[in-house]
Amino acid sequence: MKSRLAALALSVTLLSGCGFHLRNALDLPEHLGPVRVLAADRYSPLAEQLADGLQRAGAQPAAVDAGEGVATLQVVSEQWADTPISHDQFGRAQEYALRYAVVFTLRGSDASVLVPQQTVELSRDYLAPAVDSIGKASEREMLVRELQREMAMAILRRVGAASSKSAH
Repeated sequence: MKSRLAALALSVTLLSGCGFHLRNALDLPEHLGPVRVLAADRYSPLAEQLADGLQRAGAQPAAVDAGEGVATLQVVSEQWADTPISHDQFGRAQEYALRYAVVFTLRGSDASVLVPQQTVELSRDYLAPAVDSIGKASEREMLVRELQREMAMAILRRVGAASSKSAH
């Protein structure tokens, strides 16, 4: 019994010293007010995920066609690229790097720049043998959805970091 207690105490001590911390919740500026998310594609999955994330963080959603007095998180551009990174003996691409780059900015309801325009880029590698298989196409589709989720989180973290800097 004492050895189990000692092992538990040792485990807790080691875990507390490893540097693991839960990520803080998104901290939005208090004066932000209603926020709309604009993207070139009105039905962009990224824009929908950003709007959901902002709402979960406590921001009031605003209609895309809302007038003045509304903060705007604008997705200026979304770019996808598949770059071959390895080839077989016949010169056919076998492995690709899927890159996703997004340019965004956040403006307050008074048109002030809260987060200056910046680019976030993510990438993942995937295999795509020359003999096409259905599984490889769905692997790429899953990577696209995963990258969109990760991109939304990365952008929201940058918004949170910028607002915590402006609060100090």
